[in-house]
Amino acid sequence: MSTRSATPTTPTTPTTSTGTPRRRGSLGPVGLLLAGGVSVQFGGALAVTLMPRAGASGVVTLRLLAAALVLLLVCRPRLRGHSRADWGTVVVFGVTMAAMNGLFYQSVDRIPLGPAVTLEVLGPLALSVLASRRALNVVWAGLALAGVFLLSGGGFGDLDPVGVAFALSAGAMWAAYIVFSARTGRRFPQADGLALAMVVAALVFLPLGIVEAGAKLLDPTTIALGSAVALLSSVLPYTLELLALRRLPASTFAILMSLEPAIAALAGFLVLNQSLTTTQAAAIALVIAASMGAVRTQMGRGKAKGPQVPSS
Repeated sequence: MSTRSATPTTPTTPTTSTGTPRRRGSLGPVGLLLAGGVSVQFGGALAVTLMPRAGASGVVTLRLLAAALVLLLVCRPRLRGHSRADWGTVVVFGVTMAAMNGLFYQSVDRIPLGPAVTLEVLGPLALSVLASRRALNVVWAGLALAGVFLLSGGGFGDLDPVGVAFALSAGAMWAAYIVFSARTGRRFPQADGLALAMVVAALVFLPLGIVEAGAKLLDPTTIALGSAVALLSSVLPYTLELLALRRLPASTFAILMSLEPAIAALAGFLVLNQSLTTTQAAAIALVIAASMGAVRTQMGRGKAKGPQVPSS
């Protein structure tokens, strides 16, 4: 999970002089996007190791503060010339971002990273299914529910139910994040809206971080690790995605995002020594398949209606 651009712009596919698509041109963007996904999930794994130092709320606070500072320095967003509606959209986007991050980190403090991301991705999946309204999406929803049932073992006996609730709530906030990210992108140029929303998110979460972590937030080692989490989970993946999406089809972007539960499970295994049972691995595979299927169905519906430029 990350702070990321929610809906990519439609790029122009590079072609050769004969008018045929150039395959080589798509490999670079795909690599960048996969690198961004790896960065996000390994940043999440690093955040889990930091939680004994600063607590879940403290880690979120450090991540949001560091990411806000970097984005402000890089984007230098203009503060004047925006309407009250513009600022209202940014504030709601920032609050949503704060809630999404806070709920997710509370989740991974209680359950393994792979299952947490799998449950969280149900939010965007549900949004995609509802937006499409095609009968085929009943199949994808059923597949996702089968994956959740497997992951729960019939009742989440192997997972902390509070952690599960946090992950599902984070998924709902991720769906809301997608909606308000698109609205913010329409009202602000480039990444200005994201930078301002990140500041709002950091300010919203700061009191919670101070209450939980207190003076620990000022520890140099904790600050350094929190900054690394911000770099891996927010700044670096957003930059890589921004570069990739200039030449990457929207359908490819969305499908690659569906792989995040698998990347999270790998990060959890390598960094946190969190192994998965065969049943949990099968559950993650079902949710990934459902997510990919829903994305392809949605993209097919868009092509049937004719060329459209999605919001950015």
